[in-house]
Amino acid sequence: MANTPTAKKRARQAARCRQANQAQRSMMRTAVKKVLHALNSGDQEKAGEAYRQAVPIVDRMAGKGLIHKNKAARQKSRLNKHIRALQG
Repeated sequence: MANTPTAKKRARQAARCRQANQAQRSMMRTAVKKVLHALNSGDQEKAGEAYRQAVPIVDRMAGKGLIHKNKAARQKSRLNKHIRALQG
């Protein structure tokens, strides 16, 4: 357990940041899952719309350092590749 006042403050801040990060990570994962569900249903228009909504969220999380920028690029690329495959 933290003993010094600064360590106690850092522990409080870490707990607050952890909750915020969890909420944002959950929001990002939900957006990506919506794209995947649309892809699994085979609806290309719905998948494209979900992808357009997910991209800014993924980019925002990469900008905040929640995920690595390369992971964000990889996710977007893979989702886009599946959407293009639906077109034929």
